[in-house]
Amino acid sequence: MAQINENYLKLPGSYLFSTIAKKVAEFQEKNPEREVIKMGIGDVTRPLVPAVIEAMHKAVDEMGTAEGFRGYGPEQGYDFLRNKIVENDYKGLGIEPDEIFVSDGAKSDCGNIGDIFGTDNKVAVCDPVYPVYVDTNAMAGRAGDFINEKWSDLYYMPCTAENGFMPEIPKEKVDMIYLCFPNNPTGETLTKEQLKLWVDYARENESVILFDSAYEAFITEQDVPHSIYEIDGAKEVAIEFRSFSKTAGFTGTRCAYTVVPKDLKVNGTSLNQLWNRRQCTKFNGVPYIIQRAAEAVYTEEGRKQIKENIDYYLENAKIIRESLEKAGLEVYGGINSPYVWAKTPNGINSWDFFDKLLTEAGVVTTPGSGFGPSGEGYIRFTAFSTRENTEKAMEKIAGIL
Repeated sequence: MAQINENYLKLPGSYLFSTIAKKVAEFQEKNPEREVIKMGIGDVTRPLVPAVIEAMHKAVDEMGTAEGFRGYGPEQGYDFLRNKIVENDYKGLGIEPDEIFVSDGAKSDCGNIGDIFGTDNKVAVCDPVYPVYVDTNAMAGRAGDFINEKWSDLYYMPCTAENGFMPEIPKEKVDMIYLCFPNNPTGETLTKEQLKLWVDYARENESVILFDSAYEAFITEQDVPHSIYEIDGAKEVAIEFRSFSKTAGFTGTRCAYTVVPKDLKVNGTSLNQLWNRRQCTKFNGVPYIIQRAAEAVYTEEGRKQIKENIDYYLENAKIIRESLEKAGLEVYGGINSPYVWAKTPNGINSWDFFDKLLTEAGVVTTPGSGFGPSGEGYIRFTAFSTRENTEKAMEKIAGIL
C-alpha cells in the first residue's frame, strides 16, 4: 500500500492566503453589490513596463524563426541574464555568474532550498514570518509537531514592538536561519551593523543564513544593506534570494534568482554544487522569453521605468502609513518596504479586525496572526493597489475607526 508524507497531515488548516481568498469570495458572494479593495496579498497592479514588453515581443518573434528558436535552456539560467545580474546587482561584491541560479520565483526557491539540507538541522525563523519558510520545513519534517500555535522543533525569534521588530541572536546553536529584510510582513529593516552580527554568529556556529532580499528595491535609507554580501564573510555562510516579482511586476510572469556562493560549504561539501545538482534534476529552467524580459530590467530605460513603479508603490505606502496614524493606529514599516504593519485598536485580535475591515469597509488585509504567534494583534497592508483604491480604502477605514 502506498504511504504518504505524514508531515503534511501536521499542517494546520490551509495556506494563509488561500484562507483569506476563501473568506473574501464568500463575502463577495453574499454581498455582490459591495466594492472590495484588496490590500492583502502582495500582488502588483501596475503593468509591465514598456522596456520589458518590448523585449518580450522581440523574444517571441525570435522563437518564431528557425534561427532564433530555443528549446530547453540551461537549468541555471542563460548567461546573458546571469551576467547582467552580476554586473548590476552585485557589482563589487565578488559574486560570479556561476553562483547565480535563475528560477521561477523566490517563493519556490525559499521552499525548495530545503532539499539540499538534512532533516536534523535546527531551523530558526523570525516571528512573525513569511509562512513559506515555516510550512516547507514542516513538510520536510524539520518542524516537529504543531502545538499551541507553534512548531515544537523550530526556534522562534520574536519580532515585536518592544525589540523594534528585530530578531535577537539565538541563545542556542541553530543550523539554518531564515532572515527576510526588508521584512515581510513588518516592513522593518536591519542596518549593516545589525546584519553583521548575524553573519558573525553564522561563521562562529557553522550555520547557514537563508536571506530573502525580495524587497531590496524598495529600500530608501542609506545604512540599509540591499544584499547580505555587503557584509564581509557573508559568502561563506549565506544564500540569498531575489525576485523580479515586486521589483519589476513579474508576479504573473515568474522570474527570480538565488545566489549560492562557491565559498559556502557544509562539512566540506559545496552547496553551490548541490543546488546545481538539484536544479538540473528537478527544474528545466525559466522560459527564454521571460529571461529576455528580465534582462530588459537592467537597461537604462528599464531601470528608469521600474523606478517610477517602485516610487508609485512607496507613495502608496506613505499614504497608508500616514492615514492609519491619523486614524489613531500604531504603524510600522512602509518606508523601506511596500508593507505597512499596524497594531489593531482596543486589543481586538487579528482575525476579528480583518473581518471588521472586510465587512464594514470592504477592505481586504492580512491578519498578523497568520504570520505567527507574535503577529497576533497586528494587521498587514500592502501598497500594491492603485492610487485611487489606496486613497479610497484609507477613507473607508477612517470612517469606521
